[in-house]
Amino acid sequence: MSSPEPSAAAPRSGLVVLALLLVYVVWGSTYLGIRLALEGGALPLTMVSGARFIIAGSLMYAVLRWRGMAAPTGRQWRNLAIMGLTMLVLGNGMVVLAERTVSSGLAATAVASVPLWMALFGAMRGTHASRGEWLGIAIGFLGVVWLNAGSSLTASPQGLILLLIAPIGWAFGSVWARGLDLPNPFMTAAGQMLCGGVMLVALGLVTGERPTAWPSMDGLLAVAYLCVFGSIVAFTAYVWLLHNVRPALAASYAYVNPVIAVMLGALIGHERFGLHDIAAMVVILVGVLVLTLARTRAK
Repeated sequence: MSSPEPSAAAPRSGLVVLALLLVYVVWGSTYLGIRLALEGGALPLTMVSGARFIIAGSLMYAVLRWRGMAAPTGRQWRNLAIMGLTMLVLGNGMVVLAERTVSSGLAATAVASVPLWMALFGAMRGTHASRGEWLGIAIGFLGVVWLNAGSSLTASPQGLILLLIAPIGWAFGSVWARGLDLPNPFMTAAGQMLCGGVMLVALGLVTGERPTAWPSMDGLLAVAYLCVFGSIVAFTAYVWLLHNVRPALAASYAYVNPVIAVMLGALIGHERFGLHDIAAMVVILVGVLVLTLARTRAK
């Protein structure tokens, strides 16, 4: 079964809003969750990313099969593996590695370039965003640049390189997957997490990650939160959005996530931000609003 493109028979607006809220808020909180997991002693690739996706994917896959959903075909597993490589290994895995030296707020801010890359890859495939959507993307990106320029968020050269790779990989996988032979969105999410999780664990072991002690309780709780909410709940919502709305709207989470991440980083992680950052967040939210209104008019 091929993944459906957004059509005139669009899903209920309430479901779209709910899925967007889950992706906006939950994924915004996962950046702090990653930081807490790393500080608690969890290994970045094998545990914070890899094991988390394997557990979440296995649970979802088992429930879906128990409910009678067909297993992916061989061709579908191949497509899911490529999605796992681009979106989870290059996307999520690089973010986790970057957060060893980069604040959670800056990590979320850097990933906010995803809509630009998605628009570029989409244009290469013949799916062009409307003028209104481009305006929303541009406003949001200006807010991201403003948030980053001169702010108190810290970074390292290695972290910034990893945060350049991450949004490109995620955006390419998101656009490449549209129209492919895939199972339904929920089985797609489960299969993709299984494939990506196995590759992340393998990459972690190859690069020398070896557990020497159990993470702290806080670290384990953070990984559990990432597994249940970041992987099962929010990631499934994102895959559903990819199948049901325009790419620019599905990617708009990248503008809201920095706001959530910076606020949580300041309140819980004691990451500092001031009026400069607040003003930039307002611009980001204006970009999301313009993007959403443009999508509504296009519909």
